[in-house]
Amino acid sequence: MPPFESPYLDTEDGYRTPTVDDINTPLQGSRMRQLPERGGSVIVPSYPSQLSRPSLPAYGEDDDVEMKETETSKLSWRERIKHFTWAYFTLSMATGGVANVIHAIPFQSHGLNALGYFFFIINILIFFCIVSMITLRFALHPGTLRESFIHPSESLFIPASVVSFGIILMNLSQYGMPLNTALIALFWIDCALAMVASVVIYLVLWSTQTFTVAAMTPIWIFPAYPLLIIGPHAGILSGTASPKNSLDIIIGGTILQSIGFMVSLMVYSAFIYRLMTQKLPKQALRPSMFVSVGPSAFTVTGLVTMAKNLSRSVPANFMEDGPRAAFILRVMANWAGLWLYGLALWFFFVSVGAHYSCVRRGKLDFAMTWFSFVFPNSALITATLAIGAEFGSREIQILGTIMAALLILVWIVVVGMMIRAVKLKQILWPQKGEDKDEGGFRSGCM
Repeated sequence: MPPFESPYLDTEDGYRTPTVDDINTPLQGSRMRQLPERGGSVIVPSYPSQLSRPSLPAYGEDDDVEMKETETSKLSWRERIKHFTWAYFTLSMATGGVANVIHAIPFQSHGLNALGYFFFIINILIFFCIVSMITLRFALHPGTLRESFIHPSESLFIPASVVSFGIILMNLSQYGMPLNTALIALFWIDCALAMVASVVIYLVLWSTQTFTVAAMTPIWIFPAYPLLIIGPHAGILSGTASPKNSLDIIIGGTILQSIGFMVSLMVYSAFIYRLMTQKLPKQALRPSMFVSVGPSAFTVTGLVTMAKNLSRSVPANFMEDGPRAAFILRVMANWAGLWLYGLALWFFFVSVGAHYSCVRRGKLDFAMTWFSFVFPNSALITATLAIGAEFGSREIQILGTIMAALLILVWIVVVGMMIRAVKLKQILWPQKGEDKDEGGFRSGCM
């Protein structure tokens, strides 16, 4: 007798938990199927294909849809550039994040400062190389720009370009020119870009895409990331700007940081629901789980550093008693930061634990989401160092410094794996990257 096909059968991980979506999904084209049975026959409903398995494999799965001949064929660099997606800005984000971490280390030296300058300068070069390459892609392959905005996966990475720009501005305040009117103007430009990018990308996604909770990953948080680095940026600038400009920067930074965190918090709930009903993401998507570390960690850094500079920023009559108001707000920000720091740690440990099966398997194909090992964790390190400084804990500062050294090693490994992946055709190749056909999306550009 042929086996009964359950609508809840997952071909890779076994049976999955039924969801509300399964009940609400209409049975399109349902029909009855006769199965031979001893002494007669039994009528069993034939479930539609969308309930038993997705019509197209989700990004990151090892599926049979990819054509074997494509992997062994040769493509010109012109064709490979077609697959240079917005996700490559994560390389710039990670590099700038390392420079930010090095600057935050309390035990500075000439060698460490030189290393920070190295990452700062190389990140500027990387950023302009990525801008050149993606511009070349859109010029050589007309139509790919529009498609990148409506693709269910690649569109989520568009804000990475704004985050990269914001990180460079932050590094510029740390390693570059002394504070002047230009840097303050660039900060406000970054604030405007962050707000526009976040709103526009989410509106485009909500207007053109239909997502399911089963396909949810923390990358859904990514459009809020441009807002999440405004607070730390404001914390740096407010330490050297004039009192009037400093207060404006702190107020603006707090507003935008709160928007980014609250939007991320709402997406967090969807991610937890997805984990409860669908288990962990596919192994190729596990690195993206570290994206969930960033929102609370960046918020900790922003709140603590901005509050630290309030005493030099507020006028004497601020809230009737400027010095006292600054002191109270600093105490509140420090304890709120400590509270959120625990959330960042929790998501970090969950993300690390989720990779146990990947390590045991001994194989995890490279994707640009690997840079999630670096950038969100750079926020955790700067938050650790900020908490250590505010609470006067040398032990926490030493821990943060050790974490910073490990992060540099992780950056080296990930960049090396990216270069290896280009050679092995794991990226910059048809059906291998964020622009692959999925969720009913088909590229129309030839």
